[in-house]
Amino acid sequence: MEWRLSDRVLTIGHRPLVMGIVNVTPDSFSDGGRYTSTEAAVAHGLELAEQGADILDIGGESTRPGASPVLLDEELRRVVPVVKGLAASVSVPISVDTSKAEVARQSLAAGARIINDVTALTGDPEMAKVARTHRTGVVLMHMKGTPATMQDDPRYDDVLADIVRFFEERLSYLTAQGIEPERIALDPGIGFGKTREHNLKILAHLAEFQRFGRPVCLGVSRKGFLGRLLDRPVHERLAASLAAVCFAVARNAVQVVRVHDVEETCDALTVIAAIESSL
Repeated sequence: MEWRLSDRVLTIGHRPLVMGIVNVTPDSFSDGGRYTSTEAAVAHGLELAEQGADILDIGGESTRPGASPVLLDEELRRVVPVVKGLAASVSVPISVDTSKAEVARQSLAAGARIINDVTALTGDPEMAKVARTHRTGVVLMHMKGTPATMQDDPRYDDVLADIVRFFEERLSYLTAQGIEPERIALDPGIGFGKTREHNLKILAHLAEFQRFGRPVCLGVSRKGFLGRLLDRPVHERLAASLAAVCFAVARNAVQVVRVHDVEETCDALTVIAAIESSL
């Protein structure tokens, strides 16, 4: 499978791409406050690239449950210098995790090549135009509600069918807007307006989303439902995160995994690939 960005094509084989998380935020659920300075965030991104990250995802606004929106100027201040610093220092593509068109536009000008939008390009009416103009890669994520409200008793008629229908609608609309399907990846949004049961059902049936022929991105790293399942605090969820990733990868159900723990994830994927090569 191929994923087209503005300046390159990412070819995805049996091993999924590893997207390393760089949160430039004071309040993200896992590592908020650790990389709030440009220097610390760039250093962390360089470390993740050395550990094997195929993509670096830079975010300046927490989307944890209950999070409040960040003002545009503050998000720009946090994100753009980090994107610029990393784009000048690494060869792997940079992704910007934002739902604001102006943050995306300035980040793309600074060297980013992917827009990772938790609102699937619905949160800002200018976002689709930015993606089309820059011919960038896009990650469309499913979220029920907003970060501030998404965990207020989320309900579905059928969580899988509802997400499939959402992706069908977004792909149809964005294609009509001039964004080629080859530039789009899909993220079912684990933990974004879902109960534990919803999350587990999505994980068990991730292969359902392969019907679109587009890369599927799995973001399960250190998520709260894993902590509740095992009664583990956020920094004791590595084993749980790897279990979910390995389950999905072994079933050829995902092409991109978005993680905090890049080195450990790369090790796990290398072992899976070695075993599969002996089948």
